[in-house]
Amino acid sequence: MDFSLMLNAHRGFAYLILLTTAIFIIALVMTMFGYSGKITKLLRKSTLFTMIFFHTQALIGLIMLFFFSPGFKAALEAGELMTKKYRPTYIEHPTAMIIAAVLLTILNKKFKTNDKMQMSWVIMAVIALALMFWAFQWNRLFGG
Repeated sequence: MDFSLMLNAHRGFAYLILLTTAIFIIALVMTMFGYSGKITKLLRKSTLFTMIFFHTQALIGLIMLFFFSPGFKAALEAGELMTKKYRPTYIEHPTAMIIAAVLLTILNKKFKTNDKMQMSWVIMAVIALALMFWAFQWNRLFGG
């Protein structure tokens, strides 16, 4: 395997995550402000696919980080992993994304097994989305 191949796969899944997250947000808002508060099929499916893409992305990212990333290995060996230069990419980004993936997994289970929306689940979804948008590498994906 090549680092550039893994990096391109990681970037490709980032676009899919943005697309499925947008659909998830729309479905969540529609369910929240719907008259009945019933969990719709769209919300269930969008949560499932967002979770699947998140898990795939996390797996690709962790494999890339620990086995292929020359920058991570160099920062680790130099003792500079927790500096301002490397911490956002190699510590904060993976940690926040893994936490967001775990929260999405919990949400998927809640939405799959219940019929009515609960406010605590909405709060959990907002936290997962906030973590994702905060840790997302916007400048690397869209240039910068």
